[in-house]
Amino acid sequence: MDTSALARTELLQVADAVAREKSIERDEVLEAMEQAISKAGRAKYGHEHDIRAEIDRKTGEVRLRRYREVADEVENEFTQILTKDAQARKDDIQPGDFIIEDLPPIDLGRIAAQTAKQVIVQKVRDAERKRQFDEYKNRVGEVVNGIVKRNEFGNVTVDLGRAEALMRRDESLPRESFRTGDRVRAYIYDVREEQRGPQIFLSRTHPQFMAKLFAQEVPEIYDSIIELKSVARDPGSRAKIAVVSYDSSIDPVGACVGMRGSRVQAVVSELQGEKIDIIPWSEDTATFVVNALAPAEVTKVVLDEDAHRIEVVVPDDQLSLAIGRRGQNVRLASILTGWDIDIMTEETESRRRQEEFRARSQMFIDALDVDDVIAHLLVTEGFTALEQVAFVPVGELAQIEGFDEEVAEELRARARTHLEELDRHNEERRRELGVADELTEVEGLTPALLVALGEQGVKTLDDLADLAGDELRFACSSQRGEHGLDAMASLPNSEVDRILQGSAMSQDDANAIIMAARAHWFDDEPAPADGADAAVSPEAEVQPEAQD
Repeated sequence: MDTSALARTELLQVADAVAREKSIERDEVLEAMEQAISKAGRAKYGHEHDIRAEIDRKTGEVRLRRYREVADEVENEFTQILTKDAQARKDDIQPGDFIIEDLPPIDLGRIAAQTAKQVIVQKVRDAERKRQFDEYKNRVGEVVNGIVKRNEFGNVTVDLGRAEALMRRDESLPRESFRTGDRVRAYIYDVREEQRGPQIFLSRTHPQFMAKLFAQEVPEIYDSIIELKSVARDPGSRAKIAVVSYDSSIDPVGACVGMRGSRVQAVVSELQGEKIDIIPWSEDTATFVVNALAPAEVTKVVLDEDAHRIEVVVPDDQLSLAIGRRGQNVRLASILTGWDIDIMTEETESRRRQEEFRARSQMFIDALDVDDVIAHLLVTEGFTALEQVAFVPVGELAQIEGFDEEVAEELRARARTHLEELDRHNEERRRELGVADELTEVEGLTPALLVALGEQGVKTLDDLADLAGDELRFACSSQRGEHGLDAMASLPNSEVDRILQGSAMSQDDANAIIMAARAHWFDDEPAPADGADAAVSPEAEVQPEAQD
């Protein structure tokens, strides 16, 4: 048998074997071989030449060729040839075409063979990495099984069969340890194409890992009869999941618990004993929050939709249960519902209501020059500010028990007089502080707010335009006390949140005011192109980072 034919056949057999072993295309292996032979050819004939190898896909025959481009002007004589010289060889050839010359086969020496092998190995490795990335990039969000290959200081490398994945120490459950050869189930939360190849990242602490485990154990979730709306986890300790059923005959909580707790127990076992509270989801926010705080009992809830915050009142003996160990119960409930939750006892809530009642009554007594009976009646009827009394319809005021139209008219007149006096006083104070008149034209800024801004050093349109939304709300909040804008960055996060919560200005209103102040920056600029933003929203700016 012809030995060269045998060699050609073996070449194709090697390519087929490598392709099968590495799960890549046969053509990719052959292309790697072609590049390796081309490199060996350039090493023999000169690296300045354009030498290319071709392997016949059917016979395995290797052809080595030299390519020279046809050009009117030759800059590199090794890779180019003049048009007239090329046409002397071939009449119809044009600039940009190639003159191709066959070269004799080369006998790869030891060094050339080693170089070719390195090229093939590298190209096959690159092809394998590309195959891995293409396979796993669309599998983010899946739960996979693998075998622990090695454990380096808590960072676990997992063999998934066709690829390796990494589970970092903070992505495994507390007190969970793995040894080489252990089977592990985890959630793919990210796949990245990095210089060293595709990196697949696994997690056993991700909230969606629990959601996927329930989908595997509860057929109703897989069939979309029950939906798992949200998950909150304290990995390895406790978790809450919110579920809803789209079939009135199926109890979502019971379906997730299973017969004698079999379904939930399977998930608990996988998560090393993590306690799981299964909560019925509700469209009504108050009901959902009450459910989420189980097992604590709730007597009252008050929603503040602007601040996305909810106050929850519990009996005195339920406070520790509602908060949970180290605040775990209320923290998980807040994550599950997406609302900030403030918990207080009935006694604390009663005391605070009494203090608010007293403060508002005193405000009406001082501003309207009325006795405490009338002030108490106004507060009881829900009046919280002078503006409400000043501009409420007379008929509405007159409906209050003990009031008539004459009393209502008098109260409205006194409220308006007091507000006018306040505006005059604030106007004088504004001028004293040097706040520019142009700020009075910004919609949404009252005389009182202008004084508050002036005291913080915000005195011109540019000063106002330089603020972020949270900074404006902070400066205008009655809760900031002696804290100025310059102190905002040094306050704890909790204190900044408390002050912003006490601001009467919403985030949207603050952003609108700042954008109005910035309008003059763009008056003399050409109109932006379609799709371009004329200004940057103050929400997109970097906020001062509060320190704990």
